[in-house]
Amino acid sequence: MCAAEGDGEAGTLYVVGIGPGLPHAMTQRAKDVVATADCVIASNLYQEFLRRDGTLPPEDAAVETAATDGGAATAGDDGTVLERPDGTRQALVRSTMGRQVELAREAFERVRAGEDVAHVSGGDPNVYGKSDLLFTMAKADGATDVPIEIVPGVTAALGGAANLGAPLSNDFCTVSLSDKWRGWDEIEEKLRAAAISGFVIVLYNCWRDYERAIEVVREERADDVPVAIVNDAGRGDAGRNVDGETHTITTLAEVTDHDEKVGGMGSSILIGNHETEVWANDHREFLVTPRGGRDVDDF
Repeated sequence: MCAAEGDGEAGTLYVVGIGPGLPHAMTQRAKDVVATADCVIASNLYQEFLRRDGTLPPEDAAVETAATDGGAATAGDDGTVLERPDGTRQALVRSTMGRQVELAREAFERVRAGEDVAHVSGGDPNVYGKSDLLFTMAKADGATDVPIEIVPGVTAALGGAANLGAPLSNDFCTVSLSDKWRGWDEIEEKLRAAAISGFVIVLYNCWRDYERAIEVVREERADDVPVAIVNDAGRGDAGRNVDGETHTITTLAEVTDHDEKVGGMGSSILIGNHETEVWANDHREFLVTPRGGRDVDDF
């Protein structure tokens, strides 16, 4: 995908959502972009996932440390160059939380040098992912010359809902419990508004004060509404959770009794509304939220 050396043509910065990260849950567009990009910026965990079907070359395909002279900016100590079976090469740069500003600037420089860069984001880049960071950095640095394209992915709310059945068939919202960039008062206001409005609510970053969030919702919603705790949606046994991909169906009143099920970045909590119900067939239980409370005759 790289522009010919010296032709002055910029590449493209792709912010790529890879969903839960495993090959079966990625869009074909995401796989194609990652597989053909001149440079891939991804965390160690996502690199591991992307190697499972050859979307990224194996670790032993490394042929050198990423170049630091001319053209693209340095990749730092984490950068390597991988060689694919067809002889094409791809730079791989490790993404970490503490280097996001640095990595954004490196991506801009690589694109200006003619490279296509895949900046990998778990889930969907627009749902608590990387897209706002890249646009904010581009604005701050005046990087109006850098082409940017967002490649969507399956976010945890959708992956978890698929695991549970049909809990998001009516109106729903997501709320992050992370207070890194906003105070709890703002989080509580949004939770309360969502609860009063009847939205099915999916909580992200549940390792931060999820019990506090549940108490706010309980003030506005009946204790018997179904709730599900989902871990590592779409990742099977490959995620961070020691028990692999799991879901636990309970109620709003009893969800905090399952504290051992909530932990880490891979946990999300889905809170139903007054129309959400638990339905079981001969195989398992599901959560269903009929759209507008409709029944068979409404179809």
